[in-house]
Amino acid sequence: EKEAAELGRSSFKYAWVLDKLKSERERGITIDIGLGNFETNKHKISVIDAPGHRDFIKNMITGTSQADCAILVVDSTTGEFEKGISKDGQTREHAMLAFTLGVKQLIVACNKMDQEDWSEARFSKITEEMSTILKKVGYNPKSVPFVPISGFQGDNVFEQSENMPWYKGWQRETKAGVSNGVTLLDAIDSVVPPTRLQDKPLRLPLQDVYKIGGIGTVPVGRVETGVIKPGMNVTFSPSNITAEVKTVEMHHEQLSEGKPGDIVGFNLADVSTKGIGRGQVCSDSANDPAKETVSFNAQVIVLNHPGEIAAGYSPIVDCHTAHVACKFQELLEKLDRRTGKKIEDSPQSIKTGDVAIIK
Repeated sequence: EKEAAELGRSSFKYAWVLDKLKSERERGITIDIGLGNFETNKHKISVIDAPGHRDFIKNMITGTSQADCAILVVDSTTGEFEKGISKDGQTREHAMLAFTLGVKQLIVACNKMDQEDWSEARFSKITEEMSTILKKVGYNPKSVPFVPISGFQGDNVFEQSENMPWYKGWQRETKAGVSNGVTLLDAIDSVVPPTRLQDKPLRLPLQDVYKIGGIGTVPVGRVETGVIKPGMNVTFSPSNITAEVKTVEMHHEQLSEGKPGDIVGFNLADVSTKGIGRGQVCSDSANDPAKETVSFNAQVIVLNHPGEIAAGYSPIVDCHTAHVACKFQELLEKLDRRTGKKIEDSPQSIKTGDVAIIK
């Protein structure tokens, strides 16, 4: 709070906790992906703060691809909310990206309610419009808690607000049953941890690599499958660098092993940071290490594209934390979006709304 006030940005005080880069602090927007953590009664939470600013969509994809649940923070103020849900708005795009990246659980925090005089009508309108958008994207709105908050004043973040007596709390319906709560923290506590893939070979996409004086090279990332332990020999792909893991840490505590879902840092013996970086995959050298691929088949959904797409098209593929240029070699088949059944072999081209299997 003190540092933020000195730069005349006290309204950003809660963002300040996660915005660590100097350029972000001076510009007052979240650019990279900030990592923070805290504990609730039920869970140990790692917060990945992904940027909302359009120029940094790549960083947002990196952050979102590592999440079990997304909190979509909506600006409730008149004009700003409408801008966010417009055809090219960021709110709509982020909801679609979260769903497409496999984040199945969602919470919507309607922020800046203090600037809308804590209006029940405004909150109802936002809930209604967001429910329609989320349904189109693929979420079931009944499984999404909507929480009216003021991040600046702290209303309904950890404790129930006295400024919105009309608000009786949120309800979430899932296969696991119905859960209820009032605050954003309650909603976070209601997140169901997904089934983890512990028995598979280790796959750990790197989010960053740090050089720490007196300790050495420390890669950081989320364990997707398998486990990582001290003493294990690991290989980084596609650079093919191999090293021994000395220690594994999470939230500044040493672990005997990192399991799926854990965002860990691990110290490597006698290896430089050269050749190891974001987007590479760490795996156990002795158990089916990850291999580089020449080509692969992917199911592609065209969310929004101005023209037709044919063989030879060169998009950027975002896979876990990597961003790689590739080429559509061949359109193999077109599928029905709702049933997933094949409707056409070797289509000449695809357009917005189409689903296809592509080599």
